[in-house]
Amino acid sequence: MSTAQSYRDMSVEDLNKELVNLRREQFNLRMQHGTGNTPKIHMFSTVRKNIARIKTVLNEQKNG
Repeated sequence: MSTAQSYRDMSVEDLNKELVNLRREQFNLRMQHGTGNTPKIHMFSTVRKNIARIKTVLNEQKNG
């Protein structure tokens, strides 16, 4: 689930849960990178963009 439209179909609670999961995944990727064990370097940008998408949708729902 990574498109903005699919995030718009989710509830605020589900979006917050997904945001926590993505932040946890981002932290784990940073720790792997710090230890020199980063098999999936492309995941950094993917996770970061998904976090931005969720935050955008949350702001749209809050303001709209």
